[in-house]
Amino acid sequence: MSVASQSETALAEAEAAVELPPIGSRERYDALMATMTNRVTVRKFDAAYTVPDEHYAMILEAARHAPSGANAQPWQFVVVRDRGVKEQITEYFVAEQRFRAKAKMKFPTPDYRGLATAPGFVVVCSDMRWVNAFPVLNDGSDLDRMYKENAERILLQSVAAATMSSHLAAASLGYCVWWVTAIGQENAQKAMKPLLGIPEEISVLDIMLFGPPAGKPYKRWRKPIEEIVHMDKYDRSTLMSDAELQDWIANRRKLVMYKDAARVD
Repeated sequence: MSVASQSETALAEAEAAVELPPIGSRERYDALMATMTNRVTVRKFDAAYTVPDEHYAMILEAARHAPSGANAQPWQFVVVRDRGVKEQITEYFVAEQRFRAKAKMKFPTPDYRGLATAPGFVVVCSDMRWVNAFPVLNDGSDLDRMYKENAERILLQSVAAATMSSHLAAASLGYCVWWVTAIGQENAQKAMKPLLGIPEEISVLDIMLFGPPAGKPYKRWRKPIEEIVHMDKYDRSTLMSDAELQDWIANRRKLVMYKDAARVD
């Protein structure tokens, strides 16, 4: 078979792998929305539960199909099943929690002790050299720096898409989840990489936790759709002033981070 024929066959197989519902059909949409609205964050899990390997495979298969810039798929996943390693990672975050309190950041930091209770524990990583898969000049110019900043955003958005896909898969299996993102600091890299044998070239970007909740989960407040959607042009009446935004952070953030809609002041 010629190269051209092989390419045509491969394309035909790729096209056959796509199965879309009729435009406007609600069956899949309703099922997806049921999963999305029930993707609930908790910060303490039933530690006695053991995640079947099949569920890890299903959840990470969903992550594998996420979209990415240039289809680079710049993600790596480290499944952590060892309770001792979980506890060591938790120690770093608890120390970070205490530092924030001492530094008086006035940020309502979550109780990171819950990390150690998570039956499902996946460290999400990427090789930042993948930025070169996106538009860059690599000539050291100011324009190149601009493109490299954009390339880094493309990479981070790509990995976030994979993480979100894994969250939805976990939620569809009945699990509650926790997306841990406070790991950009250099100290976090130094704390976690040796525990997991992660090479220096690879960066830890977030942690995806899941499992049955230790208590009854609740739905957190969401902004009404009219506050976030603009038709044709941006509705400037929704734009917060600096003072309004600072007031929201100072007085409302702590409410919406940990309370359901019925209890938001």
